[in-house]
Amino acid sequence: MNRTEHRPVTAVDEHAHAWSPKAARARFRDGLTGPTAGVAAGHTQANLIAVPADWAYDMLLFCQRNPKPCPVLDVTDAGAWTTPLAEGADLRTDLPRYRVWRDGELVDEPTDVRDVWRGDLVSFLIGCSFTFESALAGAGVPIRHVEQGRNVPMYVTGRPCRPAGRLHGPMVVSMRPVPPRHVAAALRETGLLPAVHGAPVHCGDPSALGITDLGRPDFGDPVDVAPDEIPMFWACGVTPQAAVMASRPPFAITHAPGQMFLTDARDEQYRIVA
Repeated sequence: MNRTEHRPVTAVDEHAHAWSPKAARARFRDGLTGPTAGVAAGHTQANLIAVPADWAYDMLLFCQRNPKPCPVLDVTDAGAWTTPLAEGADLRTDLPRYRVWRDGELVDEPTDVRDVWRGDLVSFLIGCSFTFESALAGAGVPIRHVEQGRNVPMYVTGRPCRPAGRLHGPMVVSMRPVPPRHVAAALRETGLLPAVHGAPVHCGDPSALGITDLGRPDFGDPVDVAPDEIPMFWACGVTPQAAVMASRPPFAITHAPGQMFLTDARDEQYRIVA
């Protein structure tokens, strides 16, 4: 059953940070949607992309060649919709919202993809920068999109990823404005989490990435940036979606940007001991 018509309020409320991942997934399964930043705080979030098996090697190679935007946490068998990262979860129903692609074109954004799931789909779970936001907050770094109740802003850059087989496309980045006194902490804390994108790929002038207007992100929502704040850009797991648009595989399913899969893993499992 497709629940595209059911669009309830955002997933994030004053209690969402305290939800367990299992409780969050149950709410999403029941139709709750919205950005997952701050939900089930301390638990690892993941991007999703599922491609036909005959494209899976290209996708795996694409991720291996572009580890900053595409750090792989798990890869399923063809047709499988489960993962050891989340006991009892269903990758077809347990994300807030999905995107369905045909020949590189976005054709639907449902909240349940059981009716279009295929037996040849191989799913990739890719690290998400929402995971390191608990570490940033713990170090006193403000998380502007969470403070403003918005989705994180994401931008398609002018930096091409390294191609792999039939897959190619630009790197996508997420942006967080950081006061100068917190920049060192942001670099340190995210650098210790390479499995969820690690340290920023750029700090400062967005034009160096080919971004012309921070107020017009390609995905997510714009956030207010104070005059003295430094925009910091992290490689983003929406990059495979940019590759889908550029490379036009016949079919793919992804998460909707900012609406992630909540795993049972704890953030510290992916943290390098300093």
